Amino acid sequence: MIAIVDCGIGNLRSVHKAFERVGHAAKITQSPHDIAGARAVVLPGQGAFRDCMAQLGEHDLLEPVLEFIRSGRPYLGICLGLQLLMTESEEFGCHKGLNILQGRVRRFPHGLTDAQGHGLKVPHMGWNQVRFSRRAPIFDGIPEHAYFYFAHSFYVEPLSEAVVGTTTDYGVRFVSGIWHDHMFGVQFHPEKSQAHGLRLLKNFGDLA
Repeated sequence: MIAIVDCGIGNLRSVHKAFERVGHAAKITQSPHDIAGARAVVLPGQGAFRDCMAQLGEHDLLEPVLEFIRSGRPYLGICLGLQLLMTESEEFGCHKGLNILQGRVRRFPHGLTDAQGHGLKVPHMGWNQVRFSRRAPIFDGIPEHAYFYFAHSFYVEPLSEAVVGTTTDYGVRFVSGIWHDHMFGVQFHPEKSQAHGLRLLKNFGDLA
């Protein structure tokens, strides 16, 4: 069973349905027991970094998630679930993350423009391409420059380039995916990204 961690923020039904569609049993849960016994864990999230960390703490899920990652089983962070892996975030002040990967969560700078000089809006919402720095196994069968759906104002800036899996351009080039051993994270939403997103979720489930 794939445990989809419910930290009380965001619509998790679309993630659950996407896993079911590709043939992987998944369960939305706030149970430490479910997390401990899962073959893979997914932490999706939307909203504020600080609030999600607080919700994980209130539901006694911080240590179970950390223990699961330490166990070597597959972990996937989606959007905020990727950002939480970092040391800290500058969203609404400075707030501590899980510190699994050293790095910081930063806001897109003001005055972003595209290659033609047109202004870009923040949040970054809509379809955009990803470039492979290293092709993680969750991207098997997905072509270079594939489009995925994004919805965010902040992005991760890991200290080590060695964990960068994909990058994306939106006025600046930012890290849109990480890969470290059994741990994966994506800034985009695979559950909203049609065929390529479903392929990514199937690939992840196949690792467990």
